[in-house]
Amino acid sequence: MFHEIRFPANLSFGASGGPERRTEVVTLANGYEERNTPWAHARRRYDAGLGLSALDDLATLIAFFEARQGQLIGFRWKDWSDYKSCLPSQDIAGPDQLIGLGDEITTQFQLSKTYRSGETSYIRPITKPVAGSIRVSRGGDPMVAGVDYSVDVTTGIVTFTDPPDIGAQIRAGFEFDVPVRFATDTIRTSMSRFQAGEAPDVPVIEVRI
Repeated sequence: MFHEIRFPANLSFGASGGPERRTEVVTLANGYEERNTPWAHARRRYDAGLGLSALDDLATLIAFFEARQGQLIGFRWKDWSDYKSCLPSQDIAGPDQLIGLGDEITTQFQLSKTYRSGETSYIRPITKPVAGSIRVSRGGDPMVAGVDYSVDVTTGIVTFTDPPDIGAQIRAGFEFDVPVRFATDTIRTSMSRFQAGEAPDVPVIEVRI
């Protein structure tokens, strides 16, 4: 189950966390290693507790936690360190990310973000774009939402009214959330001072959509 609602962004600001990979390492008798991974994509973990300080924050957290029934129901999370198709200092634009090439047949394209380092790159599927933030271009020309294309903000799939021409670059700019759930069924809070408190451990983990 998943609720298309974002964890309060003012509470996720200041949270710690980021991507996690799983690597299986086998050391051979000669000292060499064999490394492999069962994961095609990273899984992100966060601790929302660092973003909380006031009693009102705790009340908001508990209400959100109860409405999601602990770990049962997923929700959206804004990762303040990585929520744009462009660099954090830049503005979103239609050419930001290459998401596909036209073939005169395909009308649907998955939003994605490419991470590059040297000659190596990793393509991350984006399944939870933020409504109203998406810009799409086709063959270098900006497209009009609702006329040339539509976007399903629950899956990140862009659907064109007409299939793009062969070889036409399909590009998109967008903000996005991470699909997550609470990684605990218990929220423990403690009072630190009058009209303030703290929730030292509120783990959140990415879910596959």
